[in-house]
Amino acid sequence: MEFEEIKELLVNRKLTEVKKILKDMNEYDIASLIEDLPEELLVKAFRLLPKDMASDVFANMEEDVQVNLITSLTKNEAADIIEDMYTDDAADLLDEMPASMVTKLLSNVSKETRSSINKLLKYPDNSAGSLMAMEYIHLKKGLTIKESIDRIRKQKDDFVSYDSCFVTDNSRKLLGIVDVKDLLINPMDTMIDDIMQECDHVLTTLMDQEEVANIFQDYDYSTLPVVDSENRLVGIITIDDVVDIIEEEATEDMEKMAAITPSDKPYMKTGVIETWKKRIPWLLLLMISATFTGSIISHFEEALATYVVLTAFIPMLMDTGGNAGSQASVSIIRSLSLEEVEYKDTLKVLWKELRVSILCGVTLAIANFVKLILFDGVGFTIALVVCITLVITVLVAKLIGSSLPILAKRLGFDPAVMASPFITTLVDACSLLIYFRMASLLLGI
Repeated sequence: MEFEEIKELLVNRKLTEVKKILKDMNEYDIASLIEDLPEELLVKAFRLLPKDMASDVFANMEEDVQVNLITSLTKNEAADIIEDMYTDDAADLLDEMPASMVTKLLSNVSKETRSSINKLLKYPDNSAGSLMAMEYIHLKKGLTIKESIDRIRKQKDDFVSYDSCFVTDNSRKLLGIVDVKDLLINPMDTMIDDIMQECDHVLTTLMDQEEVANIFQDYDYSTLPVVDSENRLVGIITIDDVVDIIEEEATEDMEKMAAITPSDKPYMKTGVIETWKKRIPWLLLLMISATFTGSIISHFEEALATYVVLTAFIPMLMDTGGNAGSQASVSIIRSLSLEEVEYKDTLKVLWKELRVSILCGVTLAIANFVKLILFDGVGFTIALVVCITLVITVLVAKLIGSSLPILAKRLGFDPAVMASPFITTLVDACSLLIYFRMASLLLGI
C-alpha cells in the first residue's frame, strides 16, 4: 500500500476499505505509512485502528507526530493510548510535552499508571531510571514453580520481556533471576530459590545510559534489572531500549565531531532557525580560532615575499596535517567509547601513533618529493623544506589527535568535542610554524 493510495481513500471517505487494509498490516508499517498524513487525515486513520493495535502503532511513530496526534484525540482516547503503552514509552512521550498538557493527560489515566509515569519522569534524562520499564515478571522468594506460574498468569499479561523472572524478598530487594525456560523444564514442586541465579550485573537508577549500553554490548544481555539506592527492584531495561541508546549516542558523537550542537530531532523536522542556532556558535568559535593561522602567515610575510613558491604548498601541508590528526582522533574517540583505551594507556597510544606517523609521514614525503622534483620543477632545497615539514607535521598531528581526546576524557569532557574541528585548527597553526621554521633553517630567511 502506497502513501498516496491510502491518502486518496481517506480523502474520498472510503473508511471501511482503509480499515480493512490497516487491519492486516504490521504495526510498524502502519506507523510509517500514516504518520506523514495531514493532521486531520492522520487522526481519521488512527481512529480506524483496532483498539489492541492502536497503542503499538502509536509507539512506533516519531515523537513529534505522537505529540501532535495525542493532543488531537479526545481525553478518553488519549487516556486509552497512555494506559496501553509501556511506562517507559509513555514517560518519553510526556517528557516532550508542556507541563500543562502532561497534567491534563495524566488526570484521565488510572492512579497506578499515573504514579508509575511520574516516577520515571523524576529521574534525570539519559539515566537508567528514565529508560526503564515497569512491566516485568516479578516473583517472591519461597514460591514453588507452580505458584510462580500461577502468579504470572494473574499478573498483567503485557510484559516488556518474557525471558526472565526477577525474584525479590518481601521488601522488594532483588535476590536473583530465574529464566522462564527453567520454570518449564523443572518439576512443579521445585522451589524457585533452588533454581534462581545471582544477577551478575545490576543497573542502578542513576547510571548513565552510555554505561548501560556498554554493559549490554560487553555481556550480550537481552534484559537487566534496575534497582534503587536500597537495592529494591524498580524496573528493567531491555535490548530494544539499548539499540535506541546506541543510535542516539552515535548520532550525538557524530554531531559533536562535526562541531554541531547535538539535537534529538530528525534533520528534516528541524527548522532552519533551530539548525542555525546549533551550528553558528561553533562556527564563530572556530572562525576566531582560525585567525591565529592568519596571524602566523602575516608574521612571515617577508619570507613569503622572498620565496613566493612557498605559498603554493601551504594548503597541502595544512590539509595533510588536519587529515592525519582527524584519523588519529576518530580512532581514539571510538576506542574510548568502547572502553578499549583508558587514560593509563596514554603512553602506549602515543608510542604506537609515533611509529605510525613516521611511516605515514616518510611515505607521503617520498611521494611528494618525487612530484615536486619531476613534475613541478621545484628546486631541491624547496622540496626538502616541504617534505621535512610534511613528516614533522604528520607526526605532530597524530600525537595531538590521539592525546587530546584521552586528555578530554580524563578531565571529564566529551572526547568527541576534541575531534576534527579543534584538532584541525590546532594542527593548521602547528604546521605553519614548522613550515616557516624549516624554511628559515634551510633557506636562511
